[in-house]
Amino acid sequence: MRDFRKYEMWINSIDLVTDIYQLLKKFPSYETFGLSDQLRRASVSISSNIAEGSSRLSPKDFSHFLQISIGSAFEVETQLIIAKNLNYITADELKSFQERLNSIERQINHMISILK
Repeated sequence: MRDFRKYEMWINSIDLVTDIYQLLKKFPSYETFGLSDQLRRASVSISSNIAEGSSRLSPKDFSHFLQISIGSAFEVETQLIIAKNLNYITADELKSFQERLNSIERQINHMISILK
C-alpha cells in the first residue's frame, strides 16, 4: 500500500482545496448551494481520489483514480472561470489558481506515466 501523504501531488492538492475554501468566503451567500458547493466538492475530489487510488493494489486501479483526479481539476478550473466571469474572483486570482491546477495535473500525469 502506498502512503498518499508523501505524494507532492496530494500535498499540493490539499493546499489548493484549503485556498479554495478561503476564496469561497468572498462569494455571495446565494451561491452557497450553487457554484460554491460545486467548487468545494470538485476541489476536495482531487486529493480524495489520489488518496483512495493509492490504496489500490494494482497500478491500473491507481491510475484510474488519478485520471478521475485530473477530471476534478478540470472541473475546478471550469468553475473558477465561471466565477471570474461572474466577477466573484479577479483575473489574477483565476490565473494563480490555473497555474496551481496545471502544476497538479502535470504531477498526476507524471505519476500515471510511471504506473504504466
